[in-house]
Amino acid sequence: MTITRPAVKLIGVSLGFKTTNENGKAAEDCGSLWQTFSGGFMAPRIKGKLNKDTYAVYYDYDGDYTKPYAYFIGCPVADDAEVPAGMETITIPEQTYEVVTAKGQMPKCISDAWHEIWKQENRNRAYGYDFEIYSEKAADWNNAEVDIFLSVS
Repeated sequence: MTITRPAVKLIGVSLGFKTTNENGKAAEDCGSLWQTFSGGFMAPRIKGKLNKDTYAVYYDYDGDYTKPYAYFIGCPVADDAEVPAGMETITIPEQTYEVVTAKGQMPKCISDAWHEIWKQENRNRAYGYDFEIYSEKAADWNNAEVDIFLSVS
């Protein structure tokens, strides 16, 4: 399924450097950022949220999925939302996406979905802003459902 989504502003935290899928580095780096975001109780400190969703964003790719990229975790907010101390903001531009839904036990279902995505070379990936949305459907870690949005051209 291909859809176009409007731009969305997020407030949250970034790695501050690029990570890579080589040798499990991204799993370690991204997992650490999730601990920072969750452990720092960042979502409750963000005012002006549009909903209760949390986004994990992959962007600023140096090429395809085998090359370094930036990573950000945050919540969608109104354009005039203030950025709390220790956090930052990014805006995902309007883009067209292919949507893949990961289902199952967290976080394994997410890594399994990405491995399947990487295997399928026929996808028309744009390597713009790709993201996962963790909504209420992801609350039960034993039976989670997470939509993955892949930017396509």
